[in-house]
Amino acid sequence: MAMNQDFTAVMKDMMGAFPVDTSAMEDAFKNTAALNEKLSSVALSAAEKSAEVSSKWTKETLAKLGGMSAAKADPADYAKTMTDFASASAEVAAENMAAFAEIAKKVQMDTVELMMAAGKDISEEAATVVKKATADVTTAAKKAATK
Repeated sequence: MAMNQDFTAVMKDMMGAFPVDTSAMEDAFKNTAALNEKLSSVALSAAEKSAEVSSKWTKETLAKLGGMSAAKADPADYAKTMTDFASASAEVAAENMAAFAEIAKKVQMDTVELMMAAGKDISEEAATVVKKATADVTTAAKKAATK
């Protein structure tokens, strides 16, 4: 009767000959976490500035509405008040939309800068990891060939 060969020792030797270095994965995780932290900081800063602009805009609008709610003696005064409110609102809207555009532009610039820096870091790390892996495999192959 034929005996089945136990491949446990063979697999153990083979896996030992090609060690896996997990430090590259740990570094990648750390770098990803750091990038996410920076991107979150950019987003939170933009949200804070947007909230400030919105709050200011709301306060200015409510202040102008106070003048509209006052009783007028002449019906023509109501039309003038409405016209003044509409033109002031349009002016404030233009200013605030420009402020929102500046916030968006800064977010875009910061994000592009972070992504370019991350891409550069990733390509440098990848080159280092590939170089090290190639050297490790070459060394392991030479060891296996001399056994």
